[in-house]
Amino acid sequence: MLTGRRKLNIRSASVRTLGPFAAASNTYFPLFVHTCSMAAVYFVQGILGLSRLAVSYFFKDELHIEPAEVAVLTGLSSIPWMIKPLYGFISDSIPLFGYRRRSYLVLCGLMGTLAWSILAYGVHDARGAVACMLLASLGTAASDVVVDSIVVERTRGHHQSVAGSLQSLCWASAAVGGITSAYFSGSFVQDYGTRFVFGLTAFFPLVVSASSILINEKPVGTEMAVAVPTTITARLWTQSVALWNAVRRRDILLPATFVFLWQATPSAESAMFYYQTNVLGFTPEFLGRVRLGGSIASLAGVAIFNTWLKNVPLRRMLWWVMVVGTVLSSSQLILISGLHRQWGLSDQIFVLGDSMVLTVLGQISFMPILVLAARMCPQGVEATLFATLMSVLNCGSITGGALGAGLTKLYGVTSEDYSNLFKLVATCVALTMAPAPFLSLLPSELDAEKPSTEDDGTQEGGDKAPGLKNARAAGGQATQVTGGQSDCDTEEEGASKSA
Repeated sequence: MLTGRRKLNIRSASVRTLGPFAAASNTYFPLFVHTCSMAAVYFVQGILGLSRLAVSYFFKDELHIEPAEVAVLTGLSSIPWMIKPLYGFISDSIPLFGYRRRSYLVLCGLMGTLAWSILAYGVHDARGAVACMLLASLGTAASDVVVDSIVVERTRGHHQSVAGSLQSLCWASAAVGGITSAYFSGSFVQDYGTRFVFGLTAFFPLVVSASSILINEKPVGTEMAVAVPTTITARLWTQSVALWNAVRRRDILLPATFVFLWQATPSAESAMFYYQTNVLGFTPEFLGRVRLGGSIASLAGVAIFNTWLKNVPLRRMLWWVMVVGTVLSSSQLILISGLHRQWGLSDQIFVLGDSMVLTVLGQISFMPILVLAARMCPQGVEATLFATLMSVLNCGSITGGALGAGLTKLYGVTSEDYSNLFKLVATCVALTMAPAPFLSLLPSELDAEKPSTEDDGTQEGGDKAPGLKNARAAGGQATQVTGGQSDCDTEEEGASKSA
């Protein structure tokens, strides 16, 4: 039998012997858990794409809504992504149950689960569907802002390699979630129906709520736990003034206008989705494969940009992207005319190849927009202005969807009449070049490299790395805005107007 003193001595000796390892365990294991929790949130943001095809089929087959109306409803459900800076301000200024981040993530997860659960079991009209999608978008957009702020906080003050590793982990987690959802989205709709997919999707926001509990965050002080209205008002006023002073600058306002116009070009994705499912007979499983191919092609687009194109001047890059994009987008006209069949290509092979090529180009075209937004941000309001620019981008996407809906209505394209679909798509393709004259709005200084960004990674470079992380969210967001249209032809969400 060992006496109590003997046991204590043995334990003390073990601690001294294993001291470095014990210290490492106490340091790295909580960090590992914290990092995995953040990665889980990003994974959920990617895998929520599981419902995208289901939403398109739900509107078309169960609610029997026409293509023009679907485009409008999809845009309305994406409104929460337009006001992302507001979520950041609320999270920074008003602690919830003593926490600025953790409690908000729990709430966002619960909102998402509630929305998708109601959509799975209790919605039978368009109004209820849009309300649920609004709630789901609010939960996803707000959680995106909150987790982005956590990433920024964790990378601040660390070496660039540490920040880069964390950013890469976030991107990779979202990409894995997106690819996973793309693989199963079509087969689940085909085998089990849209309601099943909505119910399955409702599970994933709970992962956000559960993961948030493991995030390492110290509660705010008692004196800060209760928000003081005067303090909040003062902060809001200060940030608003700083933001206004930045936005009204010509070198920021004009490029922001271009970003909006770039995203606001109309598209005919809803009409093409109806055409491909009703006329060409594409099944949900095949459209899921198209999404999967598009998701992989999106990663290829990022790799191509980072390897060969990141040093190309922005204005030159954007010009050629518009030219090449207009030419390649004309392939949809080939699909409608049936010319590809004369070349021995089936509808499925043509659409799959066309989608992957356009997705690569779309991803390449979106990366310069992110770079442009990051380089526009002056010191002192980087995060707020960047989030505002991403909201402008999302607003442009919604506007483009609305314009596409208007053109669809104007040309009389419905779920049964596709006689003017060729004219509709031709008009949208031609308007792809509409922003070209506004390239002159971009200051020539944006094509010049900034030494501080590349040479020493000082304040500006350090601030923009997190900013580009936020761009992923906006890109994912633009994915939400343009809706499941990628499922039909160009994997739009992963690319042409989004990241």
